Amino acid sequence: MNRLLLAPVLLVSIAAASPRAPQAAAAAAPVPAVTDVSPGTLAVSPGTPAVPPTPKLKGPKLVEPHLHVIRSGIKNRPRIALTFDACMGKADDRILSALVRERIPATIFVTARWLKHNPQALKVMLDNPDLFELENHGQNHIPAVDKPALIYGIASAGSPEAVRVEVQGGADAMLASGVPAPHWFRGSTAKYDLSSIAQIRAMGYRIAGYSVNGDGGSLLGAAVTEKRIASAQDGDVVISHINQPTHAAGEGVARAILDLKARGVEFVRLQDVEDMGDDQTTQ
Repeated sequence: MNRLLLAPVLLVSIAAASPRAPQAAAAAAPVPAVTDVSPGTLAVSPGTPAVPPTPKLKGPKLVEPHLHVIRSGIKNRPRIALTFDACMGKADDRILSALVRERIPATIFVTARWLKHNPQALKVMLDNPDLFELENHGQNHIPAVDKPALIYGIASAGSPEAVRVEVQGGADAMLASGVPAPHWFRGSTAKYDLSSIAQIRAMGYRIAGYSVNGDGGSLLGAAVTEKRIASAQDGDVVISHINQPTHAAGEGVARAILDLKARGVEFVRLQDVEDMGDDQTTQ
């Protein structure tokens, strides 16, 4: 065979066997093209760098307002407001009985749901108007936030109209139960966005924040709850719950009431004294 004809064949064979050949071929290959595009997706051929996911939209900016009552200014007689949320469930008689027996005034925030299932406890409160100030905690215990959000696992009202229904529904239930018209509102979770605060204020309500979280949503133990509440200072507004009779926190609340009384505390309701809340909740 002619040697000149053999040379090209050998060169081709050597190139095919070389380990660099696949790399050269890959380098010469065209960039993979987009194979499918649909709303929210971008599918590409294998080997194409992944497209970064669309960032999740942030929820509304929430505030948890503070509230203080005007201080007594008397060294051994601090002024403290005890406030209780009656969200749903049953009344905690450990707390209610201590308040009545010791003649301790308090502000109770009731929902329509709680009123429906606790007529006897409501009667005790209405029979002691010198002790209990009843205020609005909403219709269905829905956070009064006018944009969609999940707060402590609870879906917010989500729109201005839903906020209005939650607030007005609570007030209507109170009036239907023989409770005087409320002047304060405290929403579920005690969190709001600024626009819902403005809306609730426009409905004629002050919004009740707090300065001491007494029972951690009724989830704390008795000893921790007692210590938190008993350490309240002049001008503090304490928030606790009066609707969880099976929780240990209620025992701590009842004991703390006695501790505060022994300290010489002046107990006041929100309607009794001047107060100041931030995030324009009272002004």
